[in-house]
Amino acid sequence: MNKQQIINNVSTLLQEIPTSMEIVKDDHKREKRFHYLAKHMVEKAIEKDALITSPDGKGIAILFKTSSKDKNFWKDLIMDIKLAVNVTGIKKGLNALKVQKYVKSQRPKEGEYLYCWFWGILTDARGSDDAKTAYDMKNKFYAIARDLQLPIYAETRIRRISLAYRRYGFQLFNEWDHPSGDKMYFLKYTPPPKDE
Repeated sequence: MNKQQIINNVSTLLQEIPTSMEIVKDDHKREKRFHYLAKHMVEKAIEKDALITSPDGKGIAILFKTSSKDKNFWKDLIMDIKLAVNVTGIKKGLNALKVQKYVKSQRPKEGEYLYCWFWGILTDARGSDDAKTAYDMKNKFYAIARDLQLPIYAETRIRRISLAYRRYGFQLFNEWDHPSGDKMYFLKYTPPPKDE
């Protein structure tokens, strides 16, 4: 699957996610703004070797190996400014940064971990196939976590997605009243030891 198609698929999926729907500026360039955000995410995922796709390319995830010390402040700041100009607008960008501060505080302060930044499955691959695509991708996540012996952290504001994560063995460790009025669910998966 080519990079452009992955970016297009991520752009489509972002338009279903409450957080991205909220942060992307609502104007005549909205479609372009989603595309810019998708391109930013996919390029960052490729740069960090974090992109996971299903064989048909309809399931896409970004799973970063990271730690609390993994900060390139100036690079991130420049990226945030570019995102503010091209995606969110300044006001929405500042609000998103406040929310991100709380979200990041839910992750480990010490040691490395895996962070599921994005996971989506295109509409036409949902239904009976969705379970298979999601299940196959979950198995990839778990193999990575087990191999590296690192936990996986994720969050979502969609209750049905949080239930799917839990069905797949994630534990809910926090629920937060998001400023938008809905709940945000924080989840963690701990892999079994390698010798099990």
